Amino acid sequence: MREGAHPGRIAPIPAQNLSSEATQAAGRPSRRHRDGASRMRVGRKSTTREPIIQEPVSSEPGSEPEAEPEATRREAGVAESARANRGWWDRNADEYQIEHGTFLGDDRFVWGPEGLDEVEAELLGPPEDLKGKAVLEIGAGAAQCARWLAAQGARPVALDVSHRQLQHALRIGAAFPLVCADAAVLPFADGSFDLACSAYGALPFVAEPVQVLKEVRRVLRPGGRFVFSVTHPIRWAFPDEPGPEGLSVASSYFDRTPYVEQDDDGRAVYVEHHRTIGDRVRDVVAGGFRLVDLVEPEWPVWNTAEWGGWSPLRGGLIPGTAIFVCERD
Repeated sequence: MREGAHPGRIAPIPAQNLSSEATQAAGRPSRRHRDGASRMRVGRKSTTREPIIQEPVSSEPGSEPEAEPEATRREAGVAESARANRGWWDRNADEYQIEHGTFLGDDRFVWGPEGLDEVEAELLGPPEDLKGKAVLEIGAGAAQCARWLAAQGARPVALDVSHRQLQHALRIGAAFPLVCADAAVLPFADGSFDLACSAYGALPFVAEPVQVLKEVRRVLRPGGRFVFSVTHPIRWAFPDEPGPEGLSVASSYFDRTPYVEQDDDGRAVYVEHHRTIGDRVRDVVAGGFRLVDLVEPEWPVWNTAEWGGWSPLRGGLIPGTAIFVCERD
């Protein structure tokens, strides 16, 4: 771990030392799968002690409002994806925490919009076995998962590419290291961690996921486990709508062209990359891991809320989240 990564401080990694991959925050669906009314308000109430304060947005009198980005499918490489996603989450971290902070809680480990909780899933192992374990959370956002891990006696480190998201982790409180860095060039020594996890972080948003997996393997000790969740690949074939219109195939599942939002000059401001289930499995193997489980959470009866394209209707018919449980031999 680089100097300065200690509890209560965000340890910045100099830009020149970062790769051009991008990571995202824990437990959050991608932008492509958040369009529309985002109304998820289920789960334990947030215990946040201080209000989320958004910095005022200044505008010149008579100025035109900022144009909405254009959504398209086109190629986007490593560098463009990284720049776009890092900027998007810095700009939208406040809004995200306001909209979804109640569902995520302050110290809850949830794997996706279905509400599958690590307390029940035990994908990292039984909670009692986490005590004393060094755990890296990738794409931590406000570090909700890391905070839960700390409560079990683990020694987490929360990493995210977005400095603004990690400021929310400080706002809530973090008695563990916060590191602002890139998932493709992890600033840790070989074999630093017993476990690693990523709830909707990093993997859906990078152009070269194998590089991230190789880095995670490098920092894990032999026998270490890496568990990550992503939007279920089958969702890419359907319109991102929570109602009946989201149940008919609209595009090819095999079309890997990235989803891009771009400004009027054609500059990407958000990028998401599609991989099929087979692609994900091959990526895991190419990254040096052994896949020990693939979890597809069913939509629970208690969850009556909608979050973008996730809904009880769709969740009861097609999977929305895929969780890959991997081990380093």
